[in-house]
Formats: sequence, C-alpha cells, structure tokens
Amino acid sequence: MAASSDTVTPSSLRLAFGNVFSLFILILIGVLAFSIRIFSVIKYESVIHEFDPYFNYRVTQFLTKNGIYDFWNWFDDRTWYPLGRVIGGTVYPGLTLTAGTLWWILNSLNIPLSVETVCVFTAPTFSAFAAWATYLLTKEVKGAGAGLTAAALLAMVPSYISRSVAGSYDNEAVAIFALIFTFYLYIKTLNTGSLFYATLNALSYFYMVCSWGGYTFIINLIPMHALLCIVTGRYSSRLYIAYAPLVILGTLLAALVPVVGFNAVMTSEHFASFLVFLILNVVGLVYYIKGMLTPKMFKVAVTLVVSAGLIVCCAVVAVLVALVASSPTKGWSGRSLSLLDPTYASKYIPIIASVSEHQPPTWPSYFMDINVLAFLVPAGIIACFLPLTDASSFVILYLVTSVYFSGVMVRLMLVLAPAACIMSGIALSSAFGVFTRSIKFASIGKQADAGDNGDGVTQNDVVKPGRNEELPKEKASRKKKKEKENVEKAPIATKKSEKRLLMLPMEASVVAILLLMLLGAFYVVHCVWAAAEAYSAPSIVLTSQSHDGLHVFDDFREAYAWLSHNTDVDDKVASWWDYGYQTTAMANRTVIVDNNTWNNTHIATVGTAMSSPEKAAWEIFNSLDVKYVLVVFGGLVGYPSDDINKFLWMVRIGGGVFPHIKEPDYLRDGQYRIDSMATPTMLNSLMYKLSYYRFVETDGKGYDRVRRTEIGKKHFKLTHFEEVFTTHHWMVRLYKLKPPKNRIRGKTKKSKSKATSTSSKRSATQKKNPWQ
Repeated sequence: MAASSDTVTPSSLRLAFGNVFSLFILILIGVLAFSIRIFSVIKYESVIHEFDPYFNYRVTQFLTKNGIYDFWNWFDDRTWYPLGRVIGGTVYPGLTLTAGTLWWILNSLNIPLSVETVCVFTAPTFSAFAAWATYLLTKEVKGAGAGLTAAALLAMVPSYISRSVAGSYDNEAVAIFALIFTFYLYIKTLNTGSLFYATLNALSYFYMVCSWGGYTFIINLIPMHALLCIVTGRYSSRLYIAYAPLVILGTLLAALVPVVGFNAVMTSEHFASFLVFLILNVVGLVYYIKGMLTPKMFKVAVTLVVSAGLIVCCAVVAVLVALVASSPTKGWSGRSLSLLDPTYASKYIPIIASVSEHQPPTWPSYFMDINVLAFLVPAGIIACFLPLTDASSFVILYLVTSVYFSGVMVRLMLVLAPAACIMSGIALSSAFGVFTRSIKFASIGKQADAGDNGDGVTQNDVVKPGRNEELPKEKASRKKKKEKENVEKAPIATKKSEKRLLMLPMEASVVAILLLMLLGAFYVVHCVWAAAEAYSAPSIVLTSQSHDGLHVFDDFREAYAWLSHNTDVDDKVASWWDYGYQTTAMANRTVIVDNNTWNNTHIATVGTAMSSPEKAAWEIFNSLDVKYVLVVFGGLVGYPSDDINKFLWMVRIGGGVFPHIKEPDYLRDGQYRIDSMATPTMLNSLMYKLSYYRFVETDGKGYDRVRRTEIGKKHFKLTHFEEVFTTHHWMVRLYKLKPPKNRIRGKTKKSKSKATSTSSKRSATQKKNPWQ
C-alpha cells in the first residue's frame, strides 16, 4: 500500500482531475446545446418547422412504416404530377435513416415516442454531438483548453441554432456534426499516422455524403490542404495515410449512395481530389527513392519519375478536360457554378436565385449570426501561426474558404460557424493563458522580492552557528551539486524566460480578463435572445405582438386541414413550389411542383399559368388535371413572404422557358407596382386576381399592408375560378377550377335553334293564361 501510494505524483493527480473536470464540462456543454434549442417547443408546441422538413418527416414516416427496402424503391405519385418522383434515388438518406434508427432503438427499449417527436428533437441532439466533435477537433489543433472554449461557443452560436432548433428537421441537422467529425478524424490521422483513424475518416465521410450535398466542400478542402502541405515542403507519410484512404475508400462508399452514384467520379466537383491523389503518389515515390539511392543516382531517378509523372498527369488532365468539355456546364452543377460565379444563377438559373437563402448576406447578418466571434477570429488566426503546424494550417484554410462561400450564399453561414468558433476558442484560450500566466509570474515575482529582502536582514543581523565550521570537502561537493542542478534547469529556465516575454503587467491582465468575461457575457445574452426570439418561431405558425396582446396566425394548418377534409384524395392542387412539401405532408394531396425543384420546365409551366390571364391560366391548369389552386396572400395582416412578393420570380422562371412571358410587361417604368399605376398585364394576371379577389370588402379601400398602397383593380369577378375557402386572416386562399361549359356541335346547335324558334312562334299565337 505504501509503495503504491508513493508512485502517485501531484502531476498525475492534477492530470486525472483535469480529465474528470473536462468530461464534466463537456456534459454541461451538451446539455446547453440541447436545451437552448428547445425554446420553440416551450413557446409554441412540438411541431415540424419550415418547408423542406415536412418532406423529410413524410419520408421518415414511410421508412418506419414500410421498411428500408420499400423506401429505396418508393415511387411517389403524389408529387410532380403527372411525372412522379423516385424517392429512394433522389434524396440524401442520412437524416431519414438516422431518425428512423433512433425511433427503432427507442421503441425497442419500450420508450414509445412518435416519429414526429423523434424528428423534432433530432437536430438538438446532434447539436450536442457537433459541440463534442468541435472539442475533439480543436484539441488536436491547440489543446484541451481551446477545445472546451470552442465547443461552448459552437453550442450557442446563432448561425448553427437557426438550422438546428427543435423542429428543424433538415439535412443540416446531422450534416454539420458529420462535417466537423470528418475534419477531426482527418487531423487525428495527420497527427498520428494511424490507419485505423484513416478508415474511420472514410466512414465518417460516407455518412456526410449520405446526409447533405455539401459533402463536396470536404472532398475539395482536404485536397487543397494536402496540396498546400506538398507545396510548402511538409509532406510526410502521415499525410499520405490521412489522404489516400479517404479518396479511395471514401469515393467507393460515396458511389453507393443512389443520389450520388457515378457523380462521385464523373463530375468536376470531385476531380481535384483525384488530381491531388496522383500528385501525392508521385511525391511519395520521389521521397521513397531518395531514401534508397545515393544523391547522384537520385537525380537520375528523379528525372525519370518526374518525366513519367508529368506524362501521366497530362494524360489524366486530358481525359478530365475531354469529360468537362462534353458538358454544357463544364461538369459542374448549377449550385456549384453559383458559388464559383455569384452572378451565374441570376443570369441562367433563376430558380436557384429565387431562393432567399441563396442570396448573398449583408454585413449585419454576420453580426447577427456569429456576433463577437467576428472580432475574435483574426486573433485566432495569429495564434494558429504560433507555431504553424499541419493541423493549424488546415483550420486556417477551412476558415478562409468558408468565409468566401458564406459571402456568396447566406445559407453557407452555417459552414462558417464551426470555423469561427474554433478560431475564437483558440484566441480566447491563448489570451486567457497569457493573462493568467502574467498574473501568476507577477505574484511569484512579488513573493520572491519579499523573500530576498527578508533573507538579507537575517544574514546581516543574525550569524548562524557552525557556518564557518564546514569542511572543505563538503563545500566542494555542494558546488558540484549546484553545477548539476544549473545544467538540468537550463532548458526550464529558457522556457520560463520565453513565457516571461509574453508577460503583461498584473493590472492590465486583470482588466483584460474582466473585459473578455464581459465580452463572453454579451455573447451569451445575444445567443439566448436569438434562440428564444429570432429562430424559434416555426414558419407554419406565426405570431405577432401588438398593444392588445399576442396574436397567433395558424392559417397554414387551417388551409391544409380544409384540403384534407373537403377534397377528394385524388384531387390535384397547384401552388408555387414553396408550399409543395407541406401540401403533400399535411393535406395528403397530389401537387404539381414542390421544393425539390428538379424539373425547371414543370415549375416554369406553373409560373406561366400564374402570370397569364385567367382564361389562359385555366387552360394550362386544366391540361394538368388541376382541381384546386392555392395562393398565399399577406396583404391583410402584413405577411411579407406572400406570392405577390414572389410573383416576379414566377414571371422570370416562366419567361425562361416560354418566351411570350416578358418581365417588362409587368413593370411600370422599371418598377413593380400593384396600385393604379400597375400595367394591364399585371392587373389581369391570375396571381393578381386570386390574391386580391374581394379584398376591397375587408376595409372598403383595398389597402395592402405589405406593399403599403391601395390596389389598382378593386372590383372584378372571376369567370373560370371560384373561391372555395379563405382562412381567418386571409393568408391562404383556395380556388376551384370551374368545369368547362358544355360544347354544342354545329348540327345539333342548328336543330335546337330551329326547335326553339317554332316553339316560340306557337307560344306567341296561343293566349297565355295569367294564372299559370
């Protein structure tokens, strides 16, 4: 017992306590990440948010009810009528399979949660996992202190909260965790050279491919870092082990996902990884030969290897160029081209440009989404250069690329958030280290000065007995011991001197720590406000605060419930594509277009119908077997995201396919107007009529609270459509197509006209009975 207790050192105890304390802090961070995202459930109810999550929820319901084999082979005839959609081959199945697995595990443990409840809380659960993955990644870069700080920042960052609140059942809910964890395993493999972590990295990349189309960011960022390491002379066997299995095994696994398939090797988004893989093999071969041959032979061998490598590279590049040249978009997808050229979507693909989250962000949105992290990121970059390692260079490259992409699309602020949290965590950890070390050294220096002064007094005033009685041999042995101690303490002294170079005055350090704590408190308050107020309201249930209290607008669910209870199961509903997923999931009715937006011509057809006069629109909808038309209107209550505000995008998308639809016809002197100065084409369009039909009856003036003007055409009748339902706040309006009039052919028409003329003559000759 005594021997074992002697082996326990204070440093080992300190390490064990630090590990336990770090684990406790990580648990608290996970609880924080989960709890800050359930404001939506507390303030409203457990409900699915937005538009896309309703499709994911519907698919998850099908998976849990019918099994995975039926899911892969599911042909959905309730979407994109009359085309339909193969669900198993056109979705990223990661989110659905994850939630379905969680539901199955919980039910196996006799925890009877509904599928909807599991879907609602999937995003908050994985936000805790993402925070823990951020800790692991940052720990590999700059230590446990920076990792804990970065994890705490990510748990609260508003940009991530906006896509992971309870009810936000979208692909990003699990994809951000997969993104960060893949980066962690890559850095872990890079630091250790372990093939085990390299295999896990490929599997994590496979999960990312299953979860989100943003996996192309990974398969381009990691090759960029590998190439950077080669160019800067930082090639090592660890780099090869970290990169090669990811490209080979990861690409093979990615090709197993039906929605990706051969795109993993046939599209330009993946070509960079193959080219860098080829360069890495050439460089590895050169280093291998260098270790085996003499310098003279090495020069000859390098010439041969480089020449052969150039030939192979040229052949590969030629093949890639041929593949790219055969594609009209040069092998790139529309969204990728929109990222590389921010003006591409507005010029050629208006369907992408019409999505609000594909617009570039404004400067205030950076402060809203990452807040004070924007000011801490530059300090984190500087800290990563002290010293610069493979891991820190990867984090810097991640930050730079994510800043660019977030400047192109506001949606990609989500990718910037982890990088900003990692950099800010490194900056705060380094700053706290400098300030606390300064306070420590300042306090030690004061104690040393006090001790020196006290020793001087005792030595001058008191003479210790027996000091002069020491033998010369004892003095010599003490001198030797002191010399050995000085030699051993030399490196420690240099480290202390280096740390002293980073020292600040004690007062300045205390003030700086207080300011950093104040900055952190401001960040926490902002994040809690964003989670509770800005990002918790579900788009399907709206609220408004006024002088007479809180108003709840539940018009969407009211309209979908009416469709579900008052229409036939096989009826087709036409609306703009934004509401397709919700109509299918909540009303269980067939839609013409939805949020998948895979067929631009079909969407352009609906846009053309909305932009056309009433009769032409009726003919288009009737040809598509449409029975009802759904329109979202916010002019009465001031809801800005209505169809009138989206109408110009319908005109642009429709005009891109059908040239007779021209945007200038709907503008007056280049301005979009709905008042008395609006153009006749605008006033006669179906969208205008369905939105403002009977609107003047609400206040007698027809004042639109969104456009802040009176409408131009107030009194009109519908000839081919009839209003069947309008919600309480007029936010959703439903119209039914009138049946076509009976057509009378020529001969029957003439005979009927003759019969009616003779009968009229007879009735004229006969006297009418006044009592009949």
